[in-house]
Amino acid sequence: MKIEINNLTFKCIIGILDFERIKKQRVILNVSFNYIFTKDIFIDYAEVSKLLKSTMKEQKFLLLEDAILYIENILLNKYQITNLQIKISKPDILKDCIVTLSNY
Repeated sequence: MKIEINNLTFKCIIGILDFERIKKQRVILNVSFNYIFTKDIFIDYAEVSKLLKSTMKEQKFLLLEDAILYIENILLNKYQITNLQIKISKPDILKDCIVTLSNY
């Protein structure tokens, strides 16, 4: 099975510039992964979304790359998953574009 969580939006401290370290910025997270489904073993996507949102809001990251590594660590340690793909965007950081980084 494949789970995709798209457009999970929240605010956190992320960036290297002084103004980025003061006020939380809006971030959009897209995550997908595969897992082996059985009637007794399944992954609750609502739980994954809540976990990501709550833990990310508590953290401070210098780089988008740091955030991706943090998310990878959380998900790979908690769930039996494969093919983890993460895309994180900062839609409000630049005036005329959206900055996005992914691990794929």
